Amino acid sequence: MIVVDSSVWIEVTRRPLEPLRSALRSLLDADEVALALPVRLELTAGIARKDRSTFLRALSALPVLRPTEETWDLLERWIPTAAGKGQRFALADLMIAALAHEVGALVWSLDEDFARLEDLGVVRMYAPPDLAPPRPGPGPTRRRRTAATA
Repeated sequence: MIVVDSSVWIEVTRRPLEPLRSALRSLLDADEVALALPVRLELTAGIARKDRSTFLRALSALPVLRPTEETWDLLERWIPTAAGKGQRFALADLMIAALAHEVGALVWSLDEDFARLEDLGVVRMYAPPDLAPPRPGPGPTRRRRTAATA
């Protein structure tokens, strides 16, 4: 399962680069996409009024990951750890990461904050196999996960 962040949805809708759009479409066709509630809310807030009902109807086909008490407990453990390492994150990003973590999903985001969350070991990132080379990281064995390697 892949939790697709707002940054990917926005890029596909505003600047529909063919490889990015094709990668998202492939995941959607394979029923691999889950929608974190904060992403759904961000997209709802940002979509033009005239397109909102059609867009929300399309999104309704996706499973929505909603926070529970356990999600908040996870955030309460992560935040001091991140802060102790000099890292600060938006609450929405942390929530998306926690929701993905709880279901063992990868996160697909164009936001570098998620790469920092991956460096802390709290999220696993997804990169479409034909779109982006792996981000350099610590150690020689680091590589991005695709749906096939998740």
